[in-house]
Amino acid sequence: MRRSIHACVAATLALLVSGCQSAFFGFVNRDSTQPDATAVYDATRGLALDIYRPQNAAPDTPVVLFFYGGSWQYGTRAQYRFVGSRLAQNGVVAIVADYRTWPAAGFPAFMGDAAHAVRWTVDHAAEYGGDPKRVFVAGHSAGAQIAALLGTDARHLAAVDLKPKDLAGVIGLSGPYDFVISGKLEEIFGPRSQWPEAMAVKFVDGDEPPFLLIHGDGDRTVDVGNSRKLDFALRRKGVDSTLEIISGGNHFVTAAAFYEPERAPEVLPAVREFIGLVQADAGSETK
Repeated sequence: MRRSIHACVAATLALLVSGCQSAFFGFVNRDSTQPDATAVYDATRGLALDIYRPQNAAPDTPVVLFFYGGSWQYGTRAQYRFVGSRLAQNGVVAIVADYRTWPAAGFPAFMGDAAHAVRWTVDHAAEYGGDPKRVFVAGHSAGAQIAALLGTDARHLAAVDLKPKDLAGVIGLSGPYDFVISGKLEEIFGPRSQWPEAMAVKFVDGDEPPFLLIHGDGDRTVDVGNSRKLDFALRRKGVDSTLEIISGGNHFVTAAAFYEPERAPEVLPAVREFIGLVQADAGSETK
């Protein structure tokens, strides 16, 4: 299993570094379905999202709004069809949203995009069979930073007349929550005085929704300490937080579970339990 995971990560890195993103996303989306619908959530900025519906969705079907990673510089919703498709297969109304990336926009502008995507999701979830009171936000890597900040810094959702507790929960996959800003990130996150505003761990005050944090302890892109720190901060304030550590897992392992679940068999059961679909598999480990 470990060899398979490392081989998957190596292949992913090789494709991305070589610039063959179309080949990589073609591979991971090979068995994915097309979205059931696409909607514009911010016409002024031309931002849209894709909706994936499960078969026979009940009125109380949970909704997961997903923000992709890409160092706040790359990514499109179409590339992450494998996430929306897999979530829908697991009984979720899944929404994958675009947001502005650098250089079109930096921090905190992309947080405003994300907050507007949440507003749209709450307002329109029922039209697609989802429960507006069971909206979860999720993300991988940079997308996890966005999701976590929506759940901790109340100012972002307040701008769209919502608050963190209006969310049913936050799912962070391999996310940076207390990270070093250097190099290219200095441009993306603007003046040094606002860098602390990007750190979810600094805003935990006990008024957060439940969190599920999943991270590989072999991650060399975003250290697992980010998830450990956020989990500790949440628990210290009495917030329901679950930390799932994937032994030996690298940065892409948590995303790999959405196109080949056997790559990280802990991930989907943990997500399903968190959003209330099933009990966790007996073999999953919560730390």
